This record gives sequence, structure tokens and C-alpha cells, in this order.
Amino acid sequence: MDKILNDLGQNVAIIGAQWGDEGKGKLVDSFSGHFDIVARFSGGANAGHTIVVDGKKYVFHILPSGLLHKGTIGVIGNGTVVDLLDMAKELDDLKDSGLADIDSRVKISLRAHVLLDYHKKIDNELERRKGDKKIGTTGRGIGPAYADKAARRGIRCEDLLDEELFVEKIRENCALHAKLYDLDLDPEEEIAKLLKIKDRIKPLLCDTRKFLYEEIKKGKKVLFEGAQAHQLDLDHGTYPFVTSSPVSTGGICTGLGVAPRNISGVIGIAKAYCTRVGSGPFPTEIGGDQEEDLRQRGHEFGATTGRPRRCGWFDAVAVRNSVETAGMDMINLTKLDVLSGFGEIKVATKYILDGKEIFSVPTTRKAMRKLEVEYQTFPGWDEDISNAKSFDDLPENARNYVLAVEKLIDCPIRAIGIGVERTAILFR
Repeated sequence: MDKILNDLGQNVAIIGAQWGDEGKGKLVDSFSGHFDIVARFSGGANAGHTIVVDGKKYVFHILPSGLLHKGTIGVIGNGTVVDLLDMAKELDDLKDSGLADIDSRVKISLRAHVLLDYHKKIDNELERRKGDKKIGTTGRGIGPAYADKAARRGIRCEDLLDEELFVEKIRENCALHAKLYDLDLDPEEEIAKLLKIKDRIKPLLCDTRKFLYEEIKKGKKVLFEGAQAHQLDLDHGTYPFVTSSPVSTGGICTGLGVAPRNISGVIGIAKAYCTRVGSGPFPTEIGGDQEEDLRQRGHEFGATTGRPRRCGWFDAVAVRNSVETAGMDMINLTKLDVLSGFGEIKVATKYILDGKEIFSVPTTRKAMRKLEVEYQTFPGWDEDISNAKSFDDLPENARNYVLAVEKLIDCPIRAIGIGVERTAILFR
């Protein structure tokens, strides 16, 4: 691990290379003990990073998962949308789990936008209206909160410091959204809940852009924790079946106010197979009993929603696209242990559309129906690999699979996940 961290430099980003749920939280937890600060730059409580320590499970939603390490500071950047009530509960839950000093180690951007209950109601209403064309959101209100931000009517954390303005904005927005979406919204209930926790949240607010600038200038090391994944990025993902913010590497600059030159390395996270939650293109989806077998083996159910994830074979085309666009220097291949017991394992190696090779996932229904996916098949292995101590300890077929994937995505695989525990990672 030390050589990897040395190669990557002072400030490192961890970005999902597929459609989320790749296991970013585990690597963040593994690496964050070597960093002074862990910073979130996009998304909200729709993220779900699960860490298992000595058999005990910790689930992080908006807070950086690196906070499990004592002394590490967690930053919630301006590019996020924050459900303050959920955050207060998450802080309480982590305190109950033994992180007594956690409040003193959290900094929230004054410019982060506040996600309110009415955003969740709008989210569910919009999904209901779409019928069988729904996006498959988490229902956490992320999209409507970012829509308010783009429409310049959003409420920012700094508005908490001016109670009169804060109350006025909530009332105005509730009146507008009640009319737009024919919803029964109660601004006074919303206001009462938030004012109740205001004094708890206010000490956590700060100018996080300036804080990060000064700390980086001092030589402090920062880990940028991505949410969701490159294929869900608002611009570069499978639009419109994407999240509502820039979640790939570019989002670090806009979502934290960090200059591009201060990102010294980028780690991509990819499962040894593929999963996706909700609707949208998924070229390697397996279907049938084999998909259900993979889902059960990998415990593929959302940490935030509990929804079963769609499962498919590793898609080298999609991951290579992520590697190229996000500037990934290395890949952490996770959940290799889940593939133990499969007689054959497939990898998508090429997309053909109308007789021509294409290099990204097509996003229209017509194109997806016509898309041809070429696969390479690899022999599987039966051995339990969860106790391996090095890459050389893996079965030959497992090693060959990793090396083949590495070549197909044109990016070195320098970390391999072989189990759920925080220590179950092999480094190369």
C-alpha cells in the first residue's frame, strides 16, 4: 500500500468506474488513515458506503466514510446537497457506535445546498408520473434539490445563519412546489424540524474551499471521496439514467473549489462483475437464475434503499471509458471472491452498433436494442480466496482473469478486494 500511496501523491481521488456500489467506502476506509482530510464533493444521502470492522457494519450516507479513523477530518463540500436532519441522525448513530468526537471532525460548506422533505415528496411524485419510464431514483430528493440549485432558488447551509431569510425561503419554495406538483406541503413543520437542530449544525459550517486551500498549502494530505460513479455522472454517464451532479473527477474542482493541479492521483473502483440500481442501459446484464445467484453471492442489495441490484458480467468497454475520461491511474478491483464457484466468467470486450465499433454505452432505447456485445470467456475457479495474503496466493485462473481485465481496460489493477472485512484487500 505504501508504494501505491507514494506513487499517487499528496491528494488522491477515489472514483467509481461503473454504476456505483463498487465498494468505494472500503478503500476510502483502508486509505484514509494515511490522509489528514477526507472530502465529499457531490451527491447527498443517496450514497451508501458500507464498512465492516471486526464484524461490525458501519453505513455512511453523506458523511465521509474515512471518519472511522480517529483524527481524520471529514469535509462536506459545496457541491453536495445535505439533508441536515439525516446528517444529525448519522452523527448520533456514529457516536453511539463509539466515535465520540465525530462532531469536532466534520466541516460542512456554507455553500452546500440543504435538501428538505419537500424535495423527497417531489422526487417520488415525479417518479410516479413517469410510470414505466421512471429513472429509478433512490427517492431521497437529490434530483429536485439540484433542480432548485440550478433554478437559483435553492437554500444553502449559510442561510441557517439568517433565520428570517431561511424561514422566508422555505415558505416561498413550499408555495411554489405545492402549486407546480399539486402536493400538500407544510412549510411550518419543515421549519420547526430544522430550527430544532440549527444550533447543532451551525458549529460545523465553514468556508471549506478556503480550509482545503490552506491545508493543502501546508502539505496536508486530502482524499477526495466520490459518490455514485463515472457512468452515473450527469454529463458523462448514461443520461438521463444518471445522478444529478458531476460525480467524476471534474466534480472535485467544482464541488470543493480545489484547483485541478491539486489532484495528484485518481483511483478507479470497479467490481469484478457489474451491478446497477434502477433503470437505464446495462449492456452486460445477465438475467435469469444466474443473475439471481450472483446477486445472492454478492449480497447485491442497496445500502441506502435495500433494493436488489441488477447484475451482469464485467464490462471492459464501460470501465475503459471511465478510465480514459476520469484520468484513472489505477483500479481497485473489488469482490473478486464473489466469482469463486462460477465455471465460466465472461467479460464484455467490444460494442458494435450498426456494424461499427463504439466506445461508450449507448443511451437511447433504439441503440440499446441494436447493440451487439462481444464477450471473452474465462475459466473460473472453485477455491475460497478470502484468506489469500498476496496476488500470488490466488488460484491461477483468478490471476489470469485479473491480468486479462487489466489489459482490456488499459489501466493497472493494483488493489483487489477478496472479502467484506476492511483488511480483505490485496495490493500489487
